[in-house]
Amino acid sequence: MKRNTKIAAALAACAVTLQGCYMLPYDQNGQPFPIYPVGVPPSAVTPPTGPTGPGPVALNVRLYPENDAAVQTGVITGTVVNMMNGKGRFQLNFRGEVLTGEATRVDGDARKGVASAFSPSGAYMSCEYQMSSPRQGAGTCTMSNGAKYQAHIGS
Repeated sequence: MKRNTKIAAALAACAVTLQGCYMLPYDQNGQPFPIYPVGVPPSAVTPPTGPTGPGPVALNVRLYPENDAAVQTGVITGTVVNMMNGKGRFQLNFRGEVLTGEATRVDGDARKGVASAFSPSGAYMSCEYQMSSPRQGAGTCTMSNGAKYQAHIGS
């Protein structure tokens, strides 16, 4: 009976110790990727600053329809996190599915880039964009159903 009490106490201690633990994804430099829920305005998030300067910047993304297939879904909104190293992470809601992906600047051009996103059910998106500053840009995106959009990044 005394042994069962010790085991129960040990299990309770483990449960209390591990309560509130969670995992964060990290990049190749050991920095955590910020993850923001779809629809959270970037103004509600204060990016961290570190010894190398400003950290990631969260931006709104709006996709405006450019063809009949896109008109069916209307304007799509999402967020992109500029990691300030030529990479970005973004997510958006398309027809009730969350697409997540990344953006990468084109080698040799610090302003132009490509982006791709995917959902668990197989929907995907491909974009080309150009940044006019670290906080603002524009481009075009095509969805797997043929819908085409004009993308506006930033405020």
